Amino acid sequence: MDDLLTGLPPVVAPDCRVLVLGSMPGAASLQAARYYAHPRNRFWPVMVALADVPAHAPYEARLAALQRAGIGLWDVIGECRRAGSLDSAIVRGSERPNPVAALVRGLDGLRGIALNGGTAASLFRRHVQPQLDDTLRERVRIVALPSTSPAHAAMDLARLRDAWAVLRPLLPASAVNGSRRRAQT
Repeated sequence: MDDLLTGLPPVVAPDCRVLVLGSMPGAASLQAARYYAHPRNRFWPVMVALADVPAHAPYEARLAALQRAGIGLWDVIGECRRAGSLDSAIVRGSERPNPVAALVRGLDGLRGIALNGGTAASLFRRHVQPQLDDTLRERVRIVALPSTSPAHAAMDLARLRDAWAVLRPLLPASAVNGSRRRAQT
């Protein structure tokens, strides 16, 4: 029998500019109660390049850096049945979505929703997008991005960073300028 899993709470500041949504945390993340905890997940290295997040800082410091950069984290799914960590193992019909639409309606400064991988994009289209009104869809850019998961290792880190760079124009200038300075040194 597949385990019933419950996801992590959102990490979103009131001034969030970009909300990154995964599908459902993997086993390592759920066990550690930390987003993107698997050592081979490339989310944090991508955030180093995108938002000047300190690579080897403690988890709480990385979260604080994300929030200063205007980036929030959550998942489309709050509860589901799944054996293991793979998105493909999520039992269709067992998904209970998080109230993402209600969250984004309350974020007046939100400019983008970044969907981390194909499954997150598919789940978002099915569970969240129908709840978004036209005004919100006009104001907020929804971007499906390649997954940072170790299961998506076919794309190297440089190409992954380049793909995620599409979010830079949606972030505050201070976050973007800091990451550009770091990349130049």
